[in-house]
Amino acid sequence: MSYIIMIIAAIFVNNIVLAQFLGICPFLGVSKKVDTAAGMGMAVAFVMLLATLVTWPIYYYVLVPYELQFMQTIVYILVIAALVQMVEIILKKSMPSLYSALGVFLPLITTNCTILGVAINVINFEYSLLESAVYAVATAFGFSLAMILFAGIREQIEVSDVPKGMKGTPIALLIAGLLALAFMGFSGIDNTLKVMFNIG
Repeated sequence: MSYIIMIIAAIFVNNIVLAQFLGICPFLGVSKKVDTAAGMGMAVAFVMLLATLVTWPIYYYVLVPYELQFMQTIVYILVIAALVQMVEIILKKSMPSLYSALGVFLPLITTNCTILGVAINVINFEYSLLESAVYAVATAFGFSLAMILFAGIREQIEVSDVPKGMKGTPIALLIAGLLALAFMGFSGIDNTLKVMFNIG
């Protein structure tokens, strides 16, 4: 049950984009079409899980024993960048169809702060490796959900009668704010479930 609460919290209550405000660049930049938003979400989910599974042992088995925790952010950035490049090379050679499906999204992930944010969060929350993996997948799903919802609304806005001064970025920012407010309605659900099922 604690895993279910963690998943609900990561997707709705502490949504990486709408509550923690990480990954705003791809959220605003790659969300004009639902299919591109879904592609970005899929690529982020893949890399986020992989990065979490690689950075967690690096922190506990390399940085902590040598008292190098202060190097965490720099090491994580280097690891994530190298990981994305490695994944890109492997996919290009072994799975060209998946590589072409992800397209430009893989290189974009290198600069996506949601990956780094999740890698740091799992350490701050003191999650085990399994909990970290579950959190990474749930957070990636929350990121994808926010992106797809936002893209769907933006596609609808394109064919709607919007005042001239609000077209483009202004209406997109307004929609993003309203989405964030909508997701605030989920705040407290995780605590309510913990009380209902007597989870510490």
